[in-house]
Amino acid sequence: MAAKVRKPAYQRSRYDDYEIGKQLRNKCPHKSHAKLGAISKKRDAVQILIDQGKDRLQFLLGLRYSRMSTSAFAFYRGAAAIMAADLSQTASTGYLVRACGDAHLGNFGAFSTPEHRLLFDVNDFDEAHPGPWEWDLKRLAASFVIACQAGGYTSADAEEVVRTLVKAYNRMCHKLGAMTILDAFASFEDFTELLTMLKDRKLELSARRDIKAAREKAKGSVTFQKLAQQVDGKPVIIDRPPGIFHPTNAQIPGFQTLMKRGIKQYTDTLPYARRVLLERYELADLALKVVGVGSVGTLCAIGLFFADEDDPLFLQIKEAHASVLEKYFKIPDYKNISHGERVVRGQLALQAASDRFLGYFVDKESKRHFYVRKLWDVKVSVAYETFRKKAMLDYAKWCGWALARAHTRSGDPAIIAGYIGENGFEFVDAITEFSFSYAALNKKDHQSLVDAIKSGRVTATEEKKK
Repeated sequence: MAAKVRKPAYQRSRYDDYEIGKQLRNKCPHKSHAKLGAISKKRDAVQILIDQGKDRLQFLLGLRYSRMSTSAFAFYRGAAAIMAADLSQTASTGYLVRACGDAHLGNFGAFSTPEHRLLFDVNDFDEAHPGPWEWDLKRLAASFVIACQAGGYTSADAEEVVRTLVKAYNRMCHKLGAMTILDAFASFEDFTELLTMLKDRKLELSARRDIKAAREKAKGSVTFQKLAQQVDGKPVIIDRPPGIFHPTNAQIPGFQTLMKRGIKQYTDTLPYARRVLLERYELADLALKVVGVGSVGTLCAIGLFFADEDDPLFLQIKEAHASVLEKYFKIPDYKNISHGERVVRGQLALQAASDRFLGYFVDKESKRHFYVRKLWDVKVSVAYETFRKKAMLDYAKWCGWALARAHTRSGDPAIIAGYIGENGFEFVDAITEFSFSYAALNKKDHQSLVDAIKSGRVTATEEKKK
């Protein structure tokens, strides 16, 4: 969001913008970011999850708790609401951008643009909403600590990874702050170019194989073979519970009717040229899809469409709830939009390029909010769980660059760069200290969930191994 300025734009230099950032240090000194702040020791992390689940599909909550209980990092992935509540008790610059709201290292990856370029960027926007830029950076930094701890890294190595992340974020803000607004907005991270920077050649070759496999997987015919089959001459999505299945009416009353009604509404939100494109496809089948960790319990469907017998298309129709940031930042411009439109706005604001089928709708009868996108559009997930130190350092750089670029599409990079400073040593120290402290708190919260399952406070549904 635009900061208050002392001069009109035609009289303001980039130096003036850097000075605005520097002045924020008076309100929020660098050292203040190191502490967890006023986070209550009595706060109940499990209760936050229980409250969050009240408007989700109740028969899937056990699966959510089960997935979150498997490790400290799995818990962290589903704990965006907990961390937002915690961050609201910490020091803040008050400078808002369009924030991801759930910027952990697993929510970055490579994807194909409509022009078939492969970019590396933020790739999850369910929680996207205006918020302080440093909240995203803190969540991302803590996720690297948790992932490094899970991977057996030493504390010194984990610290080096976090410092690399924050320094990369700062360098990119300085780089973009020196560019014109249009040039900065048009910048992106080319994934194939990033791969050439890897010091681990085996990892580079593996990633290139993953790209080839992802391109193949994204072909409509290949996706159809993985997800569907012909039954009595009709294409049907294959049931593979608990991941994909056709829900009963007892589980989700009127599921098919709701989705078909919504698809018509969604089509009307698309730009004209893309609406014409989608209208060439006909709906063949719909099924429920259980996704991720944090999203388990939201109503998510996949729709199978055909333009002709050899031209299938899969769309994902995902329910959107209020962002975890929403209760802390009342933005007038967001007051009268749906949660689905909020997600779409977030993706358009944060990503360098977006899905051509991105849209949204509100089902008036059920009052549920949804957004829609193409399923499996040449997406490459980075296997950070297998990284050795050199690869993790490279990945930290990539994520720092990508997050800075995403933030500065809506915020002024010079203001953020001015706040951090040219070297930003004190700020880097503070974020590093915070990330280790929060990783320790997350570990305790994870154990609280495990204990809650054991005591019967919440019920976990064991997931069958494939």
